[in-house]
Amino acid sequence: MSKAAKPFRPVAITANDLRSGIVVFRTETGDWVKDATRAEIALDPAKAETLLAAAKLDHDRNIVVEPVAVAFDPESRLPVLLRERIRAQGPTVAIPGSV
Repeated sequence: MSKAAKPFRPVAITANDLRSGIVVFRTETGDWVKDATRAEIALDPAKAETLLAAAKLDHDRNIVVEPVAVAFDPESRLPVLLRERIRAQGPTVAIPGSV
């Protein structure tokens, strides 16, 4: 018995900036920004494939590292999974010297 295919969820593309290592998101203009709310969101699988392919070109150009598609909530404009939300919004504890 095989598993039923999961329904598609909207996604955005995230990666790490090659120079700084910070988490970045790809915008509609092809820029990479720290602000997750500016990420371009793919609402269908074909668009998700297109966005990921463009991000992989940026990887090949040594702009970002390991681009991936992550589930995104179009209303809040934030990642769905807690792990990705933490990556987008920063650490969950205070960093000494940063407060």
